[in-house]
Amino acid sequence: MSGQFWLSDEQVEWLRPHFPKPRGKPRVDDRRVLSGILFVLRNGLRWQDAPAVYGPHKTLYNRFARWSRLGVFARIFRDLAKPGAEGNTIMIDSTHLKAHRTAASLRKGGSARGRSAAPRAA
Repeated sequence: MSGQFWLSDEQVEWLRPHFPKPRGKPRVDDRRVLSGILFVLRNGLRWQDAPAVYGPHKTLYNRFARWSRLGVFARIFRDLAKPGAEGNTIMIDSTHLKAHRTAASLRKGGSARGRSAAPRAA
């Protein structure tokens, strides 16, 4: 179990009011799926590379996509960013996010070089 990430029961209970109401079939364990989603995002993995302990990767992806579309994660982050009961502010940053190795060197539209003002060689 080393190297895995798990939300605590207390954290899941704090997040539970933000979850959509289940319809029809009961959802699989929210703690397991959310922990798996956070593990994949935090480590920059592909969904299919998620450890099996979090369940099927298709379940992780489907829950992430559906809840993102419904704005669940946006509501959670909005509540996390609110000042605490004692007036403390929690800061969220992206120091752990990874960019693709070509993200820093590519510009939209091709080369950054323009035409030279020098006359063309004959």
